[in-house]
Amino acid sequence: MQVYGIDAIIRIVSHLAFIYLAFWSLRSLRVENIFKAFHETQVRLAITMLAIVIGFTCSTFFLEIIILCKNIFFTLQ
Repeated sequence: MQVYGIDAIIRIVSHLAFIYLAFWSLRSLRVENIFKAFHETQVRLAITMLAIVIGFTCSTFFLEIIILCKNIFFTLQ
């Protein structure tokens, strides 16, 4: 499925918003205290990458739900 114009902007904003929300929620866990002090940069990188994975997955899920709802309403007409 190809996406153009406004749909592409909505997808980008959705992905970035969910990645930010995932990062924000992961930062509240304070996992840096569990690991050694010398590996702080690696822990931050791991948290960032995990936030990207979680945020992208959640965003894709919600965008897919929206597409399915649109398809249902268009087939009912």
